[in-house]
Amino acid sequence: MTAATTATPTLVTSDKAVLGGGAVLTVLAGVADYGSWNSVVAFVVSGAAVCLLASVVGRSVEQLGDRFGPGATGVLQSALGNLPELFICIFSLKAGLVDVVRAALVGSILANLLLVLGIAFIVGGLRHGTQQLGSARARTIVVLMLLSVSAMAIPSFTHWLHTPASAHETTFSVIVSVLLLALFALSLPFSLRRDEGDSSDETSPEPPRWPVTLAVGLLAAAGAAAAFVSDWFVHALQPAMDSLSVNQTFAGLVVVAIAGNAIENVVGVQLAARNQSPYAFSVILNSPVQIALVLAPVLVLISQIFGLASLTLVLSPLLVVVLMLSVILAAFIAFDGESTWLEGASLVVLYGIVATAFWWG
Repeated sequence: MTAATTATPTLVTSDKAVLGGGAVLTVLAGVADYGSWNSVVAFVVSGAAVCLLASVVGRSVEQLGDRFGPGATGVLQSALGNLPELFICIFSLKAGLVDVVRAALVGSILANLLLVLGIAFIVGGLRHGTQQLGSARARTIVVLMLLSVSAMAIPSFTHWLHTPASAHETTFSVIVSVLLLALFALSLPFSLRRDEGDSSDETSPEPPRWPVTLAVGLLAAAGAAAAFVSDWFVHALQPAMDSLSVNQTFAGLVVVAIAGNAIENVVGVQLAARNQSPYAFSVILNSPVQIALVLAPVLVLISQIFGLASLTLVLSPLLVVVLMLSVILAAFIAFDGESTWLEGASLVVLYGIVATAFWWG
């Protein structure tokens, strides 16, 4: 391990192609945004740039995974992977697009729980059969996800039922946000802990080709670049959606959510395809947990502190229903610590049904 950590980095042909292509497309996406290119062209270029940057992050995570274990790698990956969406949502709040932000937050959770997790199960299952998710860690992540999403839904229930708390939904949302952030802080020691099974031959990746400094550096650089590219992506998204007659709710719930989580989308499937299922599961499910425990609460607080359009945790009934159903289904599938391709297919089908339900607004 020491020799691999300090050795000269080995960049295979695919590494060079992804790094070079990501750099070129990132520059082009910036030129397209500041040069006021056609919105559809800018949309395609920035979307392709996000995908290649996601691949860079995936390769970096692969080189870090066996050193830090699935838990720490998943937390790091999810934190960097959610940066684009953080910037997208702040920009949207500044523009007063509160409903778009709410839809994007819910859509990000749904995309990870249903679409990305489902594709990872399908790819991993077809290639390697039934995969082990790491039972103890899987149960803890799933329970934390259920608790955090339930906490997010309570302000909505108080609003619908016209309880006394509904008259104070902004204050209530701020209090809930602070408590969710505290819960996230309490969960970090377990998430960062490396279990003995993490270094087993069955789940450990191949020996790293890059030193830690290069992997961390590329991970940080690609995450930061993805934040800028995602912002340019959103600039081109609205006019592109207008020309295609796509409503803002569907755009936020599906298009923005998938684009903002492109890093986890690519990384999770890559890891599952390599039979590194504990890493894939940790990366994919840490993202919705961090959205519920960190991203949504932080955005609520930012909207109040900096005087942006006020964001509360009160969601529409349909958003809450599909969110709770998706979390419960993902929990049932993952709680036994195993995954199959058929379970993955059911998750993808459900995501398609949910997306269709919002196509008309």
